[in-house]
Amino acid sequence: MSENIQKSLQSCLQQLNCHFTWNLLEGENSLDDFEDRVFNQNVFQNCEFRATVCNLLAYIKHCRGQNEAALECLEQAEKFIQQDHAHKAEVRSLVTWGNYAWVYYHMGQFSEAQRYVDMVEKVCKKYSSPYRIESPEMDSEEGWTRLKCGMMHNEHAKVCFQKALEKSPKNPELFSGLAIASYRLDVGSPNKNSIDHLRKAIKLNGENQYIKVLLALELLKVTSPSQEEEAERLVEEALEKAAPEATDVLCSAAKFYRAKQSFDKAIELLAKALDHMPNNTHLHYHIASCYKIKIDEVLRKEKSGTYRKEKLSKLIKEAEYHFKKAESNEKLYRVGSSLSSLYALSGQCKTAEHYFQKESSKELDPVSKQLLQLRWGNFQLYNVKCEDKAIHHYMEGVRINRASREREKLKTKLRNIAERRLSRNNEDAEALHILAFLQELNGEKQQAREDADSALDSESLLPSASLDETKIEE
Repeated sequence: MSENIQKSLQSCLQQLNCHFTWNLLEGENSLDDFEDRVFNQNVFQNCEFRATVCNLLAYIKHCRGQNEAALECLEQAEKFIQQDHAHKAEVRSLVTWGNYAWVYYHMGQFSEAQRYVDMVEKVCKKYSSPYRIESPEMDSEEGWTRLKCGMMHNEHAKVCFQKALEKSPKNPELFSGLAIASYRLDVGSPNKNSIDHLRKAIKLNGENQYIKVLLALELLKVTSPSQEEEAERLVEEALEKAAPEATDVLCSAAKFYRAKQSFDKAIELLAKALDHMPNNTHLHYHIASCYKIKIDEVLRKEKSGTYRKEKLSKLIKEAEYHFKKAESNEKLYRVGSSLSSLYALSGQCKTAEHYFQKESSKELDPVSKQLLQLRWGNFQLYNVKCEDKAIHHYMEGVRINRASREREKLKTKLRNIAERRLSRNNEDAEALHILAFLQELNGEKQQAREDADSALDSESLLPSASLDETKIEE
């Protein structure tokens, strides 16, 4: 192929409407993060558009340099389009053909790339456009793709569905996409716009059980008893009518029950989802986290004794099992420190120290680093009985300059240690050093000694028990 013809091909490729021109990896930290989010974290299922997932997988395979595998995914996408959308196969195939063209181009097979460009052009000319057309199907494909790609793409996905609905306003599948995007963008307090979109999506397609659970989660933010009752009914109905393999419904319902403090029910549903996705580390992590909360409840409520010990041992065993399964995912930063706390709780101090050391060698985000230092300090203070090392870890955590609940807990731990020591010796140098350290952080002007004297009036010198700082009583 001559240089001029190759440049012409490049120009055509840039005009195609497909994954290679959607800038899906823009702003991503890594391809690993992107792939994990696409296939493990975003659990919603788009059964009507199985080709969407195949196209996305093909794009990821290409990005990993696996072009032959990418072509296999695109072949599968074509089969699904013929099965699911035979009446509009040409338009539905435009994204797949565009991806074919790009993959073949990168493989140096320019004649094959040109062949797929020509196929796209032939269809687009029917709509008086050279290489891309404006259609609800194309906007829908991009919208569903972006929903699978995670948080950074939700706003763009919403725009895609809104644009598609202008041309096809009563399309139930398009409105489902808009409702999901609106729900994802609604963080914090309940949003009437999001609730209205979800209600309309259910009205247009009452068989979409996933949307019902999303509406229930949104209604759960409302304090009205009637809204909570409706939310319960929606989840129960969705679970009753959903197919056994509907992992999106199972996981979302588990989130609902966890929010309602029904941890056993949440674990049950996550376990069912795990039957269909046994290698999903995020599911293992969420199950383990539920067990961790149950452990904290036992520590707070149950009296010491044999029953408490047996109950804790069983819960710890379950939590350890699932955290260990989640451990293979390096992106789940808090698994290591959670395992450390569990081993400390069961008296396995050497193993706990090993996991703390292992976790500290990872590239963690600031809040995860703070949490690690908090748990490590608690381990040294309550299990190893080494207050000096505990102080060191608490200070290391506080030095990470990121406002968070964990940082406030670290400050409280240091302040409590200082006050306790000063209650025994008001000249304690280490205690005064701690208070001076905290003063410096807060930008206070008072002298450390003055703050120490006033702090002696504090009532609570010892924190309450939690999983991170308590051993099983013998």
